[in-house]
Order: sequence, then structure tokens, then C-alpha cells
Amino acid sequence: MIFDAIDRFIVGTVGQPGERAFYLQVRQVGQLATIAVEKSQVAALTSRLEMLLAQLRKNGHTSPMNLATRDDAPLEQPIDPDFVVGAISLSWNEESKLIEIELLDVEETPEELSWNLFLPLDMAHSFVKRSNAVINSGRLPCPFCGLAIDPQGHLCPRSNGYRR
Repeated sequence: MIFDAIDRFIVGTVGQPGERAFYLQVRQVGQLATIAVEKSQVAALTSRLEMLLAQLRKNGHTSPMNLATRDDAPLEQPIDPDFVVGAISLSWNEESKLIEIELLDVEETPEELSWNLFLPLDMAHSFVKRSNAVINSGRLPCPFCGLAIDPQGHLCPRSNGYRR
């Protein structure tokens, strides 16, 4: 499936920190797609997009990115995933001046289910802003071991089994 006239591209979650499910949503005229992803996939995609945007900024592609604002609206209903992401690829098309994100289904071969998203720079920048906020809104890391702390605390491996 190809999304080349995207109105909205966001990441969002359902559930409490520590039990959240992550979703990408893509909307273009008459279509809404919801794709299940792992938090680590969102973090990796965000990191790679930040690096690509920084490189593009260095090469003079700055004006649209400066206008980007963070989309804080919730995920659109229904939140019913079309598939689960297995692999993600990212590339820059110099001719069209768009970022291409290819999402591959974890259970299918690339020929069977591959979705291609073509993002303008401002939308990619907006996605990065929101993704960083969503990723950082989870559980706080333990200052000693770095593992996530549950509301009840956690058994820190660096404290010989004592609760922190």
C-alpha cells in the first residue's frame, strides 16, 4: 500500500506506562491505517529520522522543518491494527524531496505486505517531536541500574535485592 498524500502521521499509545501498546497511525484522504509497533522500533525510527533531518538541514533543507509543530491530538478511533511491523526502512528521495518509510509486516513476505509512506520534511519533524514526548512519558528509569521503575518500585539488581 502506498501513502503519498499523507494528512497525518503520528505515534500513540494505549494503556498505562509499563503496559502500553504502541501504534503508528497514517491518514490520507479517505484512509486511516493503524500499525502496531514496539517501543524500541519507535525509538529507532525516531533516532534515524533525527539523524536524517540533521543531515538534510546541513545540506540546506531547512525552511519546512522550522514550521513544524507537534501534533498532540489522540489516536483516531477505531484503534484496530492493520498489521504488526517487523522491519522498517528509511530513505530520502532527492527528486521528490520526501522521506520514504517502508513498513514490513512481521508475518508476511515483503511482496505480500509492504507499506510505503512518503513524508514531507515538516511532517517528519513533527513526528519526531511527538515520538520523543511519547517515548519519554513512560516509566522513569532507575538511577542505579537503568531499568524501568514500576509504581510499586522494583527489585534493583545493583542493590542486592532491596526495593528502590
